[in-house]
Amino acid sequence: MFGLRRLIEGITPRRTRGAVPPQRRHNPDAVVDCAVYAAGERRPGTVHYTEAARLARRHGAYVWLGLHEPDRATMRSIAETFDLHELIVERTVEGGHRPALEVIGDVTRLVLRTARYVEHDELTATSEVVDTGDVTVLIGPSFVISVRHGAAGALWPVRQDLEKRPAVLRLGPWAVAYAIAGRMVDEYLDVAVAVEHDLERLEEETFADQRSPEIAHFYQLKREMVEFKRAVLPLQEPLARLLDEPRLPVALRPYFTDVRGRLARAVDRVAGFDDLLNSILQARLAQVSMGQNNDMRMIAAWAAIAAVPTVLAGIYGMNFEQMPFLDAPYGFWGVIAAIAVICGGLYWRFKRVGWL
Repeated sequence: MFGLRRLIEGITPRRTRGAVPPQRRHNPDAVVDCAVYAAGERRPGTVHYTEAARLARRHGAYVWLGLHEPDRATMRSIAETFDLHELIVERTVEGGHRPALEVIGDVTRLVLRTARYVEHDELTATSEVVDTGDVTVLIGPSFVISVRHGAAGALWPVRQDLEKRPAVLRLGPWAVAYAIAGRMVDEYLDVAVAVEHDLERLEEETFADQRSPEIAHFYQLKREMVEFKRAVLPLQEPLARLLDEPRLPVALRPYFTDVRGRLARAVDRVAGFDDLLNSILQARLAQVSMGQNNDMRMIAAWAAIAAVPTVLAGIYGMNFEQMPFLDAPYGFWGVIAAIAVICGGLYWRFKRVGWL
């Protein structure tokens, strides 16, 4: 998960870390894309964000600047260009934020958690099921800045889809915020569908005749679900407040209402995962308990059978001169026969009641 990965990266030497994202390898400013939009269309060419900000102010357009894990120096430069408050810089550089909505000066800061389903052949005690990160959307009068942390939630598909919808794109920077929020909620639903398939497979394995999954697999999935819930459930309150935000264009309110409705469906599905997972876990714990009871009954049955020759051998092992069958010609074989008959009878009885 995203928080754990950042912790590991923090204690790992730089030369042993994973592959550097492509946009960081060729772009020290962490700029994924920067474009100027006017009248629902993207102006041709690639420009630096300082030039893009100047063009937007001059032509009544707006800028969409996309960043991926920028450093503090880059954010300070961007803050000077777009006149951002220093608190925004501090809160945007670091990742791991909860979904939130706040207004600082002329800028509205919307934070959403990203989620991505991690493909795996089978669920194990260490499987990563959901990878999460966060994206911060800074909405100003003539700009929108998206800052993404983590591998999940790539925004280039959002930009491509939005550029095919000029009627929405011409509604201004808030249209970008709508497109990003809609994309994140759609990804929640996609992850929920994939996780539901994992739960169904876990349920089938639990009640199958073959060896059932280990208890550790259930708790690993529960930990992953906790991370997923932290991404989905807290977003309800910021979206509700966003619909009451006076800066939100009236034309975009139905779109955000639709996003809120899709989020409600995602919340319902995620909330239901706990009940389903707990039910499967209780069934598995009951199976374990029954298995332990069966083992104890089997052990007790064999102990009872083994007690017969133990008792007889103990009796005839005592140093008495006068004992029944001690001097009989067939005394030994008679005792052996008695042991066999009694043990056979106990075995038959235990087998009949299901203890063996």
